[in-house]
Amino acid sequence: MRRIAPLLVLLLAACAQQGDGRQVVASSGRTATDITGTALPVTVTAPTDPTDPYEATNRRVLDFNFAVDDAAIRPAAVFYRNSVGGWTRTRIRNVLSNLNEPAVAANSLLQGRPLESAQTVLRFVFNSTAGLGGMFDLAQFGGPPRLERDFGQTLYTWGLPDGPYLMVPIVGPSNPRELTGSVVNGFMNPLSYFIPLGANLGRGAVEGLDTREQNIETLDEVRNGSLDAYARLRSLWQQHRNAELGRTTTNSIEVLDDPGAN
Repeated sequence: MRRIAPLLVLLLAACAQQGDGRQVVASSGRTATDITGTALPVTVTAPTDPTDPYEATNRRVLDFNFAVDDAAIRPAAVFYRNSVGGWTRTRIRNVLSNLNEPAVAANSLLQGRPLESAQTVLRFVFNSTAGLGGMFDLAQFGGPPRLERDFGQTLYTWGLPDGPYLMVPIVGPSNPRELTGSVVNGFMNPLSYFIPLGANLGRGAVEGLDTREQNIETLDEVRNGSLDAYARLRSLWQQHRNAELGRTTTNSIEVLDDPGAN
């Protein structure tokens, strides 16, 4: 599965009892609803997960992220889906993925996987030439398969601990190691130094827009179908990252199929 950002997706229900006996279900914000539908204030007095000591602050950041998403990011993703056909979106996605292959190769090497690094270099060469600049992924015709390698994984391989769970403005779920990895990963790709700054910024914006478009339904379900969207988002992100780090045997999060892809 692709990494989901900004605002990645994620069933932890946070329930409490008010003094008058009414059940309160915590939401991702600072209000909740009792069984009669009355809005009630919710105060997070203690973390609901030992890996999340800054939960109160993280919840406020998520409120901000949701507000930005509602105002700008989701509408832009919907417009992108409705105005650009599925075939074209797939070609754009493939090109963006191909541009990241040098960083994948570098991280494979740093993780002590030289054969995987060589495989990724071959993949980049094949897709950049026969795949017409990466528009077509030749893995479906027997070419080297795509690998998921990033500097956050590299730091994990080197023994750096996770650190506390963080909700980062706009970016979404992370932790100190993964946040550092995301920043460094952007400087590891040698292609970035041959592309003008404006083009690099544009590439990042399109990557974010494409990721958000793939997860319109997923995030809608997290927000509207969860008793506690914050806790569910945290749980799903942690499960997904554990799978990418090899700490679980299966990847438990799936990006919804693109209904327009072909």
